[in-house]
Amino acid sequence: MTQAARGSGRAGSGLARVWGELVATARRTVTDGLVVGTSGNVSVRIGDTVLATPSGVPYDELTARDLVAVGLDGRQRAGTLTPTSELPMHLAVYRATSARAVVHTHAVHATAVSTLVPELPLIHYMAAALGGPVRVAPYATYGTERLAENVLDALKGRTGCLLQNHGTLTYGDTLAAAYDRTAQLEWLCRVWLTASAHPHHTPTLLTRDQVREVEEKLRGYGQRG
Repeated sequence: MTQAARGSGRAGSGLARVWGELVATARRTVTDGLVVGTSGNVSVRIGDTVLATPSGVPYDELTARDLVAVGLDGRQRAGTLTPTSELPMHLAVYRATSARAVVHTHAVHATAVSTLVPELPLIHYMAAALGGPVRVAPYATYGTERLAENVLDALKGRTGCLLQNHGTLTYGDTLAAAYDRTAQLEWLCRVWLTASAHPHHTPTLLTRDQVREVEEKLRGYGQRG
């Protein structure tokens, strides 16, 4: 076997492994109630290649043979299935940020909040995990460049946003990080909706300074090696 062949084999093996992780994350969005049917999509960037869930295929039917890969220009590099219709939005995020994974869902509480306010009120300090107050990207038809542009505007200084009358988008250095931010965002939206539903009380909110203070603390959060 030549050196080039060995390199090609290693690359193929790496893509297969990451594809398996992507499919597992996509299935988790269904299990955790963040999407219904084939709504929502997940992608991962490896160098200048992006693996993305295909359009219109139930996640529980995906196999290793269904791997879909495109370049940052959107041209298909591997697989025969059509990539998600939201590919323009995913690619825009990869081109404009340091993202290595993107998760898009139609989570119920987050979608409801996206129809009510232009920015998620600071109901809890975990907004800091998303970079601060979470903005709502103005509505645009799914799969369009306009929606991608609106999302990028909402993501400035953030790692997640709401999509008006649509859902959520978060990104991270890993699939786990992107997914965790999605789950946190849905939880924040549920807390605000629950607190706001009380007819005789108005929820107390945090200030931006209070959330910025938590941002600083989160930078040192967790176990140190």
